Amino acid sequence: MTQRSEFDDIRAHLAAEAAHAGDLLRIARELLDDLEQVRMREATLRTYYLALLTASRASVAAQQTGAENPLLFVIHELAKHGQLPSGEEVGRILSDAKAAQELLAAIGETPVPPRRRGGPASSRLRRCVGISRSLPH
Repeated sequence: MTQRSEFDDIRAHLAAEAAHAGDLLRIARELLDDLEQVRMREATLRTYYLALLTASRASVAAQQTGAENPLLFVIHELAKHGQLPSGEEVGRILSDAKAAQELLAAIGETPVPPRRRGGPASSRLRRCVGISRSLPH
C-alpha cells in the first residue's frame, strides 16, 4: 500500500519538468492497485462489522425471549475469527472495556470549571499579583 512519503515522492516527480509518460502510467497503475486493495479491505471490514452487529442483535433478541444461551450468536461469530477470550486475556479484556467506557463517558461530559480556593494561599496569590496596583497610563 502506498505510504504518505510515497505520495510526496509522486507529487515531486509529477512537478518535475522531465516527467515521462511511461513513468506517469506506472504511477497511475500503482495507485489504482493500491486503491483496489483499500476498497477490498474496506469491504471485508464492513462484512465483519455487519456479521458482528447481526450476531449482537440476535443475542439481545434471544435474551429478551428467554433463550437458554443468548450469547450463542456472538460466541459463534467470535470463534469463527479466533477472537474468543480465554485465560488471562479475560481480565485484561474486561479492564480494557471498563477503561474505554470511562473514557467515552468523560468525553461526553461538560468540563467542570476549576474551583476557586478561598484560603490563605488564595490571598497570598492576590498579594503577589498585586491586584491593588494601578497601571501607568
